[in-house]
Amino acid sequence: MVRIAAIKYLNTIPFIYGLEARMAPGEIDMQFCTPAESAELLREGRADVGIMPVGAIPEIAGANIVSDYCIGATGKVASVLVCSGRPISDVDEILLDVDSRTSVLLTRYLCREKWHIDPRFSKFDFTKDAIDTSRCYLLIGDKALSRGGEFRFRYDLAEEWIELTGMPFVFACWTANKRLDPAFIEKFNRALGYGIDHIAEAIEKYDLQFPREYARNYLRDNISFALDGEKRAGLTEFRRVALEKLTPRECVS
Repeated sequence: MVRIAAIKYLNTIPFIYGLEARMAPGEIDMQFCTPAESAELLREGRADVGIMPVGAIPEIAGANIVSDYCIGATGKVASVLVCSGRPISDVDEILLDVDSRTSVLLTRYLCREKWHIDPRFSKFDFTKDAIDTSRCYLLIGDKALSRGGEFRFRYDLAEEWIELTGMPFVFACWTANKRLDPAFIEKFNRALGYGIDHIAEAIEKYDLQFPREYARNYLRDNISFALDGEKRAGLTEFRRVALEKLTPRECVS
């Protein structure tokens, strides 16, 4: 049985639907987690494959991308935002949703290269503390979709990256920490593709906090699932400019 670290955000439900519909009982064991927990499960060998934040892939021994599907964007992604009560040029502190190392790295990079600011970065526990819309936050996933509209200023990180580089952005890839049977990988990818081809059914199956039309529009218009050549080039560029130039200690104080 292959152990899978699966993130249950709105943007991953097509994958979950496909895996549940097309993988046989006993073939996989899905563990639902946050992006940061997915990285930890693979790093510690408690999962075999997961939808991994790309910023965490270098931390995984023997990591290899096993699918031609991803969580990516070719325009606004809507679910990875820097939200603020003030213009970004006036921000001196960003409170970080640390569920995804990729988004933290991307925020740090954009501060330096696009917004030309040098704010303080602080961790923030969204499960314990209330959001103050006069301050500045990095919000990801469903938190960004549900709370981002409360802020006066919103900066979509995929859109900001694309404006700066001219390349699409990849937030997460299906990554394994060991060699998997090629027959399993082929079936696994067919299952992911099935889910993407049946987004409406996936939305109907799962109890979501979002209206169905909103969910359909988001998955159709904001998320780009194919890990094609352009996205692979964008991923390589992100690794070059962010992963090689920004060390972990620079990202969170």
